[in-house]
Amino acid sequence: MGHLVSVDNLTDSDLEDLFRRADVFHRSRQQAPDRLDRRLLAVLFYEPSTRTRLSFESAILRLGGQVLGFSDAGSSSVAKGETVADTIRMVAAYADAVVMRHPAAGSTQVAAEYTELPLVSGGDGAHLHPTQTLTDLYYLRQTKGAIEDLTVAVAGDLHAGRTVHSLATALARLGARIVCVAPQGLTMPDYVVDEVQERFGGRIDSVDRLEDCLDEADVIYMTRLQRERLPESLRHVEIPRVDAEMLSKMRPDTIILHPLPRVDEIAYEVDEDLRAGYFEQAAGGVTVRMALLDLMLADETFATGQRPFKPVTPKESYARCDNPGCITHRETYVPHRPVVTDWSPDQPRCAWCEHPLVQGVLDLERD
Repeated sequence: MGHLVSVDNLTDSDLEDLFRRADVFHRSRQQAPDRLDRRLLAVLFYEPSTRTRLSFESAILRLGGQVLGFSDAGSSSVAKGETVADTIRMVAAYADAVVMRHPAAGSTQVAAEYTELPLVSGGDGAHLHPTQTLTDLYYLRQTKGAIEDLTVAVAGDLHAGRTVHSLATALARLGARIVCVAPQGLTMPDYVVDEVQERFGGRIDSVDRLEDCLDEADVIYMTRLQRERLPESLRHVEIPRVDAEMLSKMRPDTIILHPLPRVDEIAYEVDEDLRAGYFEQAAGGVTVRMALLDLMLADETFATGQRPFKPVTPKESYARCDNPGCITHRETYVPHRPVVTDWSPDQPRCAWCEHPLVQGVLDLERD
């Protein structure tokens, strides 16, 4: 069966099947207690989570299944030094599917290579968060009717915010336009911009202030400052904020979204405005994840799409990944894997975290 570590694992047909199945569960008020009777979902969260973890647990329970796992890696054998590969191979003996969140970019892809169980990424470091994107797309589909031709402003920390990396490419794939609003040092990674423009032929623009795109934005997607993933120099940068004054300048039909948790980028006074959709957006995550689990555990042809990466040979001609957030820096058995894409054939990147690689072999001894 397939894995979901990137939206690339879903074909266009998969996306439609997922949203149709979510519609069914939405109409049934999330009641389907016999769909996955006796199925066990392992929930492995190496990082804190509220919405992703609890919505997956709610989803499997509403489908009649059961849940096991950990929400604190310190209470598992990870604290003794157990690797992702060994953990996932053992969990495969205990469950029927796995949801995993990990602080290292590429970690869920590594895990997927060590199990035949359906594995779903709940977020891998600052890299990707595919099920948040599915939740976002489903909400937009419900509220806007279609995603094609929407203009979506993504604002805040676009560098370390994994939700916007997955979202931007998915929006471009479905025909939406993206406008980026971020301070210097927190802009969208080049590999995301290249994929939007070169792979999907999408439009991705940048403006200095949120006010500069209010007239055209159908959706404003706010993100928090990812302080836990940023160097000290960027942990206190001022990012865009929506408050009552900003609301007064916005169109009456613009939706405000946020993957949550918010810190101070959306004022509490915004909650009462009809354009504030973030709590309803988050609540829909249960419905979407019910549909995802139901399909992944029932349809062997679902989620079998592959990331469009091609290996680079000889791989030794490119330095190992120097992104400190990459899984290759945490677990030494993970292989050096340079890849290229059809839309960016001249820029090798790490297959795990998509960080650009340079020619020449670096000294592999690290402090």
